[in-house]
Amino acid sequence: MNATSTKFSDNYEVKEELGKGAFSVVRRCVQKSTNMEFAAKIINTRKLNSRDFQKLEREARICRRLKHPNIVRLHDNIQEEGFHYLVFDLVTGGELFEDIVRREFYSESDASHCIQQILESIAYCHSNGVVHRDLKPENLLLASRAKGAAVKLADFGLAIELQNDQEAWYGFAGTPGYLSPEVLNKDPYGKPVDIWACGVILYILLVGYPPFWDDEQNKLYSQIKNGAYDYPSPEWDTVTPEAKGLIDSMLTLNPKKRITADEALKVPWICNRERVASMVHRQETVECLRQFNARRKLKAAISAVTVINRMSSAFRSAQTNSADSGSSSASSPPSTTPKKRAVPAHSEPQPTVVHVESTTSVQPSKALTPEGAILTTMIATRNLSTLGACCQGANSPEWFVRAFMVSVVLIRGSGPPERWRESPSFVHVDRRS
Repeated sequence: MNATSTKFSDNYEVKEELGKGAFSVVRRCVQKSTNMEFAAKIINTRKLNSRDFQKLEREARICRRLKHPNIVRLHDNIQEEGFHYLVFDLVTGGELFEDIVRREFYSESDASHCIQQILESIAYCHSNGVVHRDLKPENLLLASRAKGAAVKLADFGLAIELQNDQEAWYGFAGTPGYLSPEVLNKDPYGKPVDIWACGVILYILLVGYPPFWDDEQNKLYSQIKNGAYDYPSPEWDTVTPEAKGLIDSMLTLNPKKRITADEALKVPWICNRERVASMVHRQETVECLRQFNARRKLKAAISAVTVINRMSSAFRSAQTNSADSGSSSASSPPSTTPKKRAVPAHSEPQPTVVHVESTTSVQPSKALTPEGAILTTMIATRNLSTLGACCQGANSPEWFVRAFMVSVVLIRGSGPPERWRESPSFVHVDRRS
């Protein structure tokens, strides 16, 4: 499906905005001939440099090759003067992890079904020479809100194409907690990086918190490079040995010995889940996952607010300079263009950068109990979401586009809740009107 010269507005009626990035906006659209709904990613190509344009071309090329029930599908690819339109499936079920915490019943067997669908999508990608490189909860969506809706893998902005399965150094890309040891060691890598990320995701699906966690990124990376994870009691006591065995085979340090997607799909815990996986409701997992979701949303919020505060400071500085220059020289009007804005990597990632979840330092306001930290985190996240126009995923800086005068300080505490007592949690929210 090559880019066509057909005018987008001739075929589609544009509706409301769903999300926004540095160079693009996602809008719901309706195909005029069929009345079917889609999601159109509209890229302003005038703002792209050569590297950005190559990234766009690669994403479009990869997406038009991938046609699988567990992948958000590209249906149309239209190029016009100044704009490029990518028309995708409209997925309305939200994030998989958010759906799980709304369920009345969730078991190990359900986790098996979730990871099976993710592995199906990855196996298909790998069979087509594509490595996703950014598997994480935000990119695991549901086709609809109907019970049993398909899991859909989204966002191929960091995906790469392999030539003859050749491993090489393709750059430092991904999200910190899901990076593989070979990427952190800057070794040649390939398909196994996706399997490592699947192992992290499966671990979270089973207990609600990640295998590797630390507030300091260097310590987090050290844990990953050493494969330093465990199965603490009591939450792991009720998980079957088969599930733990699959995680171990995915989180194998040596990528050459790591299980493949096709091999993982043949493991009895997945292909015979009715016999092997536990059917007991995992209420504690749901509660931990709810806390995990709240923390990652708050981290995304902090990154967005931090960027906007920097933009606001740059703008105020430019205005001050403008006023000073204007009073001294009326004949040569000064430039009021602010410095180039920093865009958080998780909104419009570049091919060779890491998605940085947060760069905000902690400034304790009031010590909280673990339970209080959880509650305050959720309240802060909910309250902050009212300050701006919330978009799909709530991960872009546009979520807080009207929140210039808001500063939020990151809570401490990650991993299983019982370990938070070793590291006091803090939340400080300061809204200045």
